[in-house]
Amino acid sequence: MTADDRPTPATLQPTELIDSDHPEVVAFAREFGRGADDRERAVNLYVAVRDQVRYDLYRIDLSPDGMRASTALLQGYGWCVPKAALLAAACRTIGIPARVGYADVRNHLSTERIRRMMQTDIFIWHGYTDIWIDGAWRKATPAFNLDLCERFGLLPLEFNGVDDSLYHPYDRAGNRHMEYVRQRGSFDDMPLAALAAETLATYPDWMREAQAMTENAFLDDVAREVSSTG
Repeated sequence: MTADDRPTPATLQPTELIDSDHPEVVAFAREFGRGADDRERAVNLYVAVRDQVRYDLYRIDLSPDGMRASTALLQGYGWCVPKAALLAAACRTIGIPARVGYADVRNHLSTERIRRMMQTDIFIWHGYTDIWIDGAWRKATPAFNLDLCERFGLLPLEFNGVDDSLYHPYDRAGNRHMEYVRQRGSFDDMPLAALAAETLATYPDWMREAQAMTENAFLDDVAREVSSTG
């Protein structure tokens, strides 16, 4: 961390997309963001966002409304980017500085459909949350809910408020899982224009099909994938 890489007033303020002032986000943060100190409160919020908002890589809406933190909470599902925004919003609600960060990752485990739609194993603009705890920024990745990890044989990502919580390089069976290939940095607000433009240009088939995905499509494909390799 550089000397000037410290929380600014912006890391506590609501934005259009990190809408920490939304009534449902406020209620969520107050319910789950309890603890003796900021570390404990942030950890409890991390677990709540990770497990109560189901990860869904298929149903993606790149509009401002679709990417808003409160939308993920109200829908009960989202992919890594809005879930990271929700964690940042919930932290800000209870006075913990937070921002959103992004990286490109190579995903060695995905469904056949997503591999066909993406035509690559690189996921650009993967989202995580930077949380200010005990004088340092801690990375937290609340993407994969516990139930999904159990179904897909993944190691669940834990967050203790001391160490960074980043994707595991291997799954439970020792197979390659995630590899970070590029860090894009941290932002006080989601850079939606750049994120959406590059995502649409990189994955036109995926984004087109995402508009018609049904509620259980992702979990059904996960089940088929696990069954075929089991």
